[in-house]
Amino acid sequence: MTALVCIAQVLTMLGFSTYPVLLGPLRDAWALTNTEAGWIGGSFFAGYTVAVPVLVTLTDKIDPRRIWLVGALLAILGNAGFAVFADGLGSALFLQALAGAGLAGTYMPGLRLLADRLSGSAQSRAVSFYTASFGIGTASSYLLADWIVGDFAWRLAFAVPAAATAMAIVLILLFVSGSKPAGKEGAPAGLLDLRPVLRNRNSMAYSLAYFAHSFELYTIRAWIIAFLTFSGGGIVEGLFGPAKVAFAMAVVGIVAILLGGECSIRFGRKRTVSALMSLSAITGIVLGLSQEFYPLVVAVALLYGMFLTSESASVTAGALGNADPRFRGATIAVHSMIGFAGGIFGPPVFGAVLDIAGGAASPEAWLTAFVILGGITLTGPAWIVLFRPKELAGDGNRERPVHAGPGVEV
Repeated sequence: MTALVCIAQVLTMLGFSTYPVLLGPLRDAWALTNTEAGWIGGSFFAGYTVAVPVLVTLTDKIDPRRIWLVGALLAILGNAGFAVFADGLGSALFLQALAGAGLAGTYMPGLRLLADRLSGSAQSRAVSFYTASFGIGTASSYLLADWIVGDFAWRLAFAVPAAATAMAIVLILLFVSGSKPAGKEGAPAGLLDLRPVLRNRNSMAYSLAYFAHSFELYTIRAWIIAFLTFSGGGIVEGLFGPAKVAFAMAVVGIVAILLGGECSIRFGRKRTVSALMSLSAITGIVLGLSQEFYPLVVAVALLYGMFLTSESASVTAGALGNADPRFRGATIAVHSMIGFAGGIFGPPVFGAVLDIAGGAASPEAWLTAFVILGGITLTGPAWIVLFRPKELAGDGNRERPVHAGPGVEV
């Protein structure tokens, strides 16, 4: 079950990084500002954030597999539509938002398919593997888009992921059976009654940290190729070309997700999340400082790729593990909505800083953008310190008491 859901997730993720690969060329071809180009990247997460409270909360009431199938169809429409109709800012904003809504219907509902069948450390590890499959899909999408754009037309780079998502639908229909949502009898009558989730301090601490994590992660995924192109003078190709480096960053991040999850189990979730997010913020600033020496940029970028994703599974498992089973779908919805809001604002804020500080040709502008990004990332550990969430059962249990309940303390 875990393997099939993870494979389907990878297939639906193959269009995730297509626009970031094409951000620079499409920005120039459509005469966009850096801020406008950033908003197209952010619109993907806007679509996600608008759709996720409805689609994911529905998994408390109906079969999560049905929601997943709806999300996959939306992803196909978004990617195929971009391949055929995108011709400027307005159409690109709408179609990326539609693809983002598709992710809302597949990513967390897919996680729900696993969460309803597992608990404790087994659930935490499954979340790590599932989150890692997200990273595999992201990394693969960089490489796939770069290859297609290099040898074929850019519109095909969006069409192929649409076809891959259709294959994922076939897998889910054939091999994953439907199920009754856990806790359905105690679910709230109102579809969007999120108050019990918002009152859960233990879960909300990790969701707020997830905002800072997503702000940083999706800003970098939107802008890293443009930054590497700038640092390399636009002439670096081959193994160390910008798209290849971005792919390698995503690959090392997959391993880091699994290691970060295990560190949370062994050393404690709060300590692990705070340390890894702080290291990520610092490494990002160092990347901005290294911009004039491309070999150093590549080395720092690979290290940054590890820290960028290392706490991803830990914060998601922290929110999910602290959820009341009756509101598990609503908890996932709130967690995703808060977290991916960072993906909405991160890319355009980074682009706006570039515009204000001197433009994408200015070294000082890039450094300023990375420093501001690092400061926002550090708000993640601050939320952990402020809310002081309890550890989950199995987390750092050699060192401190654990929290085995649903985590509804106010």
